[in-house]
Formats: sequence, C-alpha cells, structure tokens
Amino acid sequence: MHPVTIDGENLIPGGKSQESTIPLTCKAGVVSNNGPNYKLTIEDVQVPTPGPNELLIRLNTTGICYSDIHYMLEDLALPRMRDYGVRSPGHEGAGVVVALGANVTNWKTGDRAGIKPTWDTCGKCDLCWGDMECHCKGVIPTGLKVPGTYQQYIISPARYTSPIPDAVDDFSAGPIMCSGSTMYRSLKVSALQPGDFAVFTGAGGGVGHIGIQLANAMGLRVIGIDTGAEKRALCLALGCEAFIDFSSSVSVIDEVFALTHGLGAHGVFVTATSSKAYADAPKMCRVGGKVMCVGMPPTGTAFVGGEPMEMILRGLSVVGTLTGSLKDTNSTLEFAARGLLKPIVEKCGLGNLPQAVEKLRARKVGGRIVVNFNA
Repeated sequence: MHPVTIDGENLIPGGKSQESTIPLTCKAGVVSNNGPNYKLTIEDVQVPTPGPNELLIRLNTTGICYSDIHYMLEDLALPRMRDYGVRSPGHEGAGVVVALGANVTNWKTGDRAGIKPTWDTCGKCDLCWGDMECHCKGVIPTGLKVPGTYQQYIISPARYTSPIPDAVDDFSAGPIMCSGSTMYRSLKVSALQPGDFAVFTGAGGGVGHIGIQLANAMGLRVIGIDTGAEKRALCLALGCEAFIDFSSSVSVIDEVFALTHGLGAHGVFVTATSSKAYADAPKMCRVGGKVMCVGMPPTGTAFVGGEPMEMILRGLSVVGTLTGSLKDTNSTLEFAARGLLKPIVEKCGLGNLPQAVEKLRARKVGGRIVVNFNA
C-alpha cells in the first residue's frame, strides 16, 4: 500500500463516506491489438503517484464515449495511444481526490473531481488564454497521450481538474465531462436564439440526448432525428417538439421543412457520424442556417457542405466544434445542478466494460453507458 490514508466521499447516490488506503494496484480496462480487431480486457495496473502539481483521483464512475472506440480502432487522423504507451482509454471520469502533489494548495483530499477529454494544455498561448484551449498545439488528450478513465486511480493536473458540485451525482458528472460540455460548446458557438429551430441528428445517443436537454433549457425548439421506438420515446420525453425516424421516413429533409413552417432549421447539430447525416445536414437548413459538426466519423468516410453557389446563395455556415473548455464544463455542470440537465445512463460494473464497449460500437445504446467502479 502507498503510505497515504484519506477520508474520501463516495457521492454515488446511496453511497457513504468511507476511509480507505490507497492500494499499489487497481483494476483497469486495458486495450491490446489496437486496430479493427482490438481487444479490451480487465487487468491490474499500477496506481500512479501524483507529481508536485497533480492530484490522484479515485474514480467512482466513467462514461463510455465513442471516441474511446475511435482511439482503439485507430480510425481517426490522430496520434495513436500505443505510441505514448497508453493502454487505457476513457475521458469521462468522476470521483474524489485521494492524494495531493506537494505544490497543490487549492484542493484537499475528499474533494469531488472530474476528468475531461483534455487532460492539460500549454497554458501559454492565445488559445489557452481565451476559451479554445482544447485546440492548443500542446494539448494532452486524456486516454490518448496519458492513461484514461478506464483506470480507477488516475492522476490529473490540479489546475485543469473540474470541481463537481454537490448537487450533481457521479453518474451524471461523468458524461458531462465530455458529452455534456461538448454539446454545450456547440450550442454556445452556434449563437442560436430562443425560439429558433434546432435539429439534432443522432438525437437519442450519448451526445444528442444531452443536446436536447440543453437546447430546451436555452429556449430552442428541438427536432430529433434517430431511429427506433425506444429512441423516439426518449427524445420526446426529454423535450423534442417532434421526432423523425430516418428508417421509416420517406424524406427526412421534407419533414424538417414541414415542421419548420417551410423554412428549414436555424441550426442542424450533427451528433451522428454517418456520411448521410453530414451530407443531408445543409439541405435541412433555412437561409442563413448553420451546420454544427459534432460527431466524429472515421477519417475519409463523410463530407459536409455542397455546391459553393448553393452555400453562397443560401448564406449557409458550416462550423466545427471540439470538446468544451474548462469554463464550458463548469457551465454545463451548473445546468445539471439546477435540474435542467440529467444524462440518461445505463449502469454497469467494471467487469462488464468490454461488453458495454461492444454494445456502443454496435450503436445499440440510448443515452450513455456509465461504469460504476464500486459495483
């Protein structure tokens, strides 16, 4: 055991405060044979020791994001996790601080803390000085260049760790670290106004279902596009004004125009990753509309835009947004603390992580799967 004893707060609903000693090893989801035939197994890994400016966090939960699968498949034009010796993906963690680096003064053991897709940035460039630090050239993505939240004990820079409000449980806080802040960022950048029509493709997924709730909280009129009775029920229950099932619709584009008084949407948020979702998005927009690119298709499989004259004559914009900033994450947590956002989660234990990942890979998840490390 490490010679550190803490009195940490387990804030999963129904949990109790518990004293624990930091172990030498912990369980983690570990990937091997990276690529199309990757394998994910549960193994014991060494518990890291925090550096002078870092925290050691014991995770209670982690969400499972499709980006984790991209990292394991290596199908995006990004660095490869294996090139950095990283074996555990994941970037939606929520837990408690169990140890502090020698220089850390603004955190204490027992504080609730969240791990985001961005682990750290340079902190010295224009992007970092604004609110676009996720695009920093020196960015360190969690679960890609450093071990991710499939590992129960994880270190995090104190300056870039997100405090979690008491009113937000860990099952909600995990997904908010990525899907929540990502969707908030896209909505903010879109600059849509109350009363505007917002269309979400992939509306019943892990990012889309959060987008529905945030858009409603911002006063937008939401139209969801997805498929299946379960996702229809979910989207309507979360506040969609209408739902279009792309599998049974004769023309999704025509239905969008019919629902928007023949004018089209003010904004189409593409949280799906299919080529058709991206190809059709501009065709759903009204004059002056915006296509917001959120979902990440494998490199070379999808394209967005159209004939330049069509884009010019209709005044369309295509805007890409990445994950949320530190401030975006805090703002999204505030929506949840106010009761305006509640991620819909399917819970599983760490032992079922490999099966849960494959379920997400097969696109059979409504909402978000969240791993309970304490199950």
